[in-house]
Amino acid sequence: MALHAVSPAAVSSPLRALSRSLPQRPGCGCLPKQSLAVYSSINFARLRAGPVDFGGRPLVLRHSDKRAVLMHATIEEIEAEKSLIEDQAKEKMEKAIETVQTNFNTVRTGRANPAMLDRIEVEYYGTPVNLKSIAQISTPDATSLLIQPYDKSSLKLIEKTIVAANLGVTPSNDGEVIRVTVPPLTSDRRKELAKTVAKLSEDGKVAIRNIRRDAIKAYDKLQKEKKLSEDNVKDLSADLQKVTDEYMKKIDSIQKQKEQELMKI
Repeated sequence: MALHAVSPAAVSSPLRALSRSLPQRPGCGCLPKQSLAVYSSINFARLRAGPVDFGGRPLVLRHSDKRAVLMHATIEEIEAEKSLIEDQAKEKMEKAIETVQTNFNTVRTGRANPAMLDRIEVEYYGTPVNLKSIAQISTPDATSLLIQPYDKSSLKLIEKTIVAANLGVTPSNDGEVIRVTVPPLTSDRRKELAKTVAKLSEDGKVAIRNIRRDAIKAYDKLQKEKKLSEDNVKDLSADLQKVTDEYMKKIDSIQKQKEQELMKI
C-alpha cells in the first residue's frame, strides 16, 4: 500500500488534508457542499477519535525528522502476525494437554499399570532419577507390578521411595525384585483420587491460561510498536479466547473420562 507524506499542519487538520484530495469547484478553494455534508456526517466522529483513511480504518502516525507519515497494517500483515502467535500458543497448549494426560495416567484406578510409577524419582547416588531409568517394570497380573532394578543395591531405596509416595500400594522386597500389590479401591480412596484428578486438571487449565496471557502480551507488544491498532488487538484476542476455550473443553473431557474410570473399577 502506498504511504503518503503530509505536513504536520495537515495531520492536525484532517478536513484540510482531505480538501486537497477531493474535486473542487473552479475558482474556489473549498469543498463542494455535497462532499462536505457526507464527510461531516460520516467521518466527524472518526476525526475526533484520531486520523483515519478513506475506508474508515485507523491510521498510525509516525514522526520522522520534520515530517509525519500515516501508516496502518494491511490485512495480510495482521493475518501473518495472528497465525504466528496463535500457532505457537496452540503448540504449547497441546503440550499442556499431554502433560495433564500423563499425570492422569499416574493416578491408579485399581488395576496394575506401570504408568502408576511414572512420577517416582529415586535419589540414586545423590541424584534424583526416574524409577524407569534404573529398573524394569512389568505387570505379571492385573493386581501387581514387578520391579527389577538394574542395580540390586538400590532395592531398599526404591522400596522406601514407593512407600513415601503414598500411592496406596504395598511394595514387597525379596532381595531380588520388588513386588507391588495393587489393592481394590475403597469408596474413600476413590474420592481422594477424584480430588487428585481435579487438582491435576486445574493445574492444566492454569497452564492454558498462562499461555493465553503470554500470547496477549505478544499482541500488546505489536500494538506498542505501532504494528497493530487497538481494534486489531481486541479482535485477535477474541479469536485467541475461542482457541483457549477449546483446549479447556479438552481438559474437561479427559478429566471426565478419568473420573469414570475411577468409578467403574
